[in-house]
Amino acid sequence: MTQEKTIWENLKPDEETKLESVSSGYIDFLCKAKTEAEAVDYFMEHLLKEGFQDLEKLDKLKPGTKFYFNHIGRTLAAGIVGKNDLKNGLFIIASHIDSPRLDLKPRPLYEDSDTHTALLKTQYYGGVKKYQWVNVPLALHGRIFTKDGRVIKVNLGEDEKEPVLLIPDLLPHISKMQRDRKLFDGIAAEELNAIAGSRPGDFKEEKFKGYVLNMLKERYSVEEEDLASADLALVPAGKAREGGFDSSLVIGYGHDDKASAYTSFRAFQDIKEPEDTVLVLFFDKEEIGSQGTSGSQSNFLEYVATMLLHKLTGQSDNFHLLSLLRKSNVISSDVDAAMDPSFKSAHDEHNAAKLGSGIVIAKYSGYGGKFEGSEAPGEFVAFVRKIFEKHNVPYQFGTLGKVDEGGGGTVAQDFARHGMNVVDAGAPVLGMHAPFEIVSKADLYSCYKAYKAFMLH
Repeated sequence: MTQEKTIWENLKPDEETKLESVSSGYIDFLCKAKTEAEAVDYFMEHLLKEGFQDLEKLDKLKPGTKFYFNHIGRTLAAGIVGKNDLKNGLFIIASHIDSPRLDLKPRPLYEDSDTHTALLKTQYYGGVKKYQWVNVPLALHGRIFTKDGRVIKVNLGEDEKEPVLLIPDLLPHISKMQRDRKLFDGIAAEELNAIAGSRPGDFKEEKFKGYVLNMLKERYSVEEEDLASADLALVPAGKAREGGFDSSLVIGYGHDDKASAYTSFRAFQDIKEPEDTVLVLFFDKEEIGSQGTSGSQSNFLEYVATMLLHKLTGQSDNFHLLSLLRKSNVISSDVDAAMDPSFKSAHDEHNAAKLGSGIVIAKYSGYGGKFEGSEAPGEFVAFVRKIFEKHNVPYQFGTLGKVDEGGGGTVAQDFARHGMNVVDAGAPVLGMHAPFEIVSKADLYSCYKAYKAFMLH
């Protein structure tokens, strides 16, 4: 229900225990899952422990069957067949598990002999303020794929005993030319080069680069050319932490959109015998437009839905697939902007979400005149409101800033194109897309309750 009071003011003693449990679990998830592949690994570990089975390997499904489908380790579906089979369609919660970061270029390592350094060239991924990513300790995460079929997982810089990387900013004493730049262009894309080393090796040429390559070979048994077939990224090093003197917040990297992914997964874990078939989806590539084999614009949804149809009913033709999708209901679980106390003028205060007031229902996304957005029909918003209020879920409505200040999109439009009912709903976040973001524990708990309520309806 919409409210002026914060969740904290209405919290019952038994709820605070659950709130802290959800928050502590989320902090653990944030620390372990800084990339989409790590998020899939985290979810898969729990699914396998809980007896979920590979959907592709199941011959038939029946009410109560728990299944998953893992696509190339970057996109994941998990579901439970309901008592009503597919009569009422699917109840889906979809989030994305990629976050803005700095990807390494295919040939990332180079030497600057003038400065006695080896460096890594990066390309930013998603919408970032580039100046926020300098002078921040960075860890290297990802996977290296070699020609002989090896997959080497890389996670360097999270342990306090391990080295971290850094992109240095120009010192203020000699930065007059930089100060003349506009804020957004204070750091150029090609200036986002991380210092990888400064110790010379015993080589005639490129002795600094050579020393780093030797270390990579020692640690991971890879050659320089293997870096071209790697998915490696620089992300903020260090753990997510409680924030505020009152520990009411969580500060960490990747709230967008891991706050939604974790709370929807946690809610899904607590669903035992749903009336209707429930599905949680975790997509990659949302931050760059959702294209590609692991994005929501791929045929991942259609493939999963077709398998469900075939294994439950024996039907798999296009008509029955489209009929199933058109009667399905979806929450696109993505975060929204919390009103920033230092920049309130960027928001329409009458339509801005606030920390601690619950999950944010965003009726529409897009920018300007709702361009490139998705808008939920009013009747579906009413349907979702009814569910939330039935289960005592605190919620609020919000928009992404003033109309002409900017805007953004989600995966919602990729469900809407199938004729599915879909609305965006997620936690309000401060400092979105920065190396460290802020979310309220109370809003995380509200999201957990909301997603669980939707699956139970």
